[in-house]
Amino acid sequence: MKLINSIGPNPHTVRMFMAERGIEIPLEELDIQKGLNRQEPYLKTNPAGQTPCLVLDDGSVVTEITAICEYLDEKFPGKKLMGETPEARAQNRRWTRWVDLNIVEPMASGFRYAEGLPMFQDRMRCLPEASDGLKACAQDKIKFLDDRLASQPYVAGDEFGLADILLFCFQAFGNAVGQPVNPEFKNYATWFSKVGERASAKA
Repeated sequence: MKLINSIGPNPHTVRMFMAERGIEIPLEELDIQKGLNRQEPYLKTNPAGQTPCLVLDDGSVVTEITAICEYLDEKFPGKKLMGETPEARAQNRRWTRWVDLNIVEPMASGFRYAEGLPMFQDRMRCLPEASDGLKACAQDKIKFLDDRLASQPYVAGDEFGLADILLFCFQAFGNAVGQPVNPEFKNYATWFSKVGERASAKA
């Protein structure tokens, strides 16, 4: 088993999840800035051309960061970060999906269509006119989450989970590309700082 890794918040999410769980597997680096993820031979492994990509021992692959993290959580021994009960897993999946749709996707697309346009304009359909609106949509949902974090420590409730990891990694990326933490969202800013103190955040 190996993880095809690169720069960016998606691979960071998987690496942080692995570090939090104490999972160690070989990493194979891929230079996405040179576009190697959109070329052969990588496209034979993952025709979607995205990273990260988990290659299993039988040669099959798992892509999409939530699927990779859930697979690793089930595959390796130890306390399950997704939860030990169906109820806990449902709440983890619920809030991971919410974060992905409502914050991560508009934040990432807002970057691709603006600051990241020189890198992405020849790789995918880009909508520069949508960038500001998408960034604003992400901030609207962060405001909702800021209110929620006034009464609980983590995104899904009392337990740290994948929703926190996913959001932390993308917000750390946002901080570097023009979408920093809004200091007016004090609960969110506290949450971000607290998660950033975890050893796994440096993975």
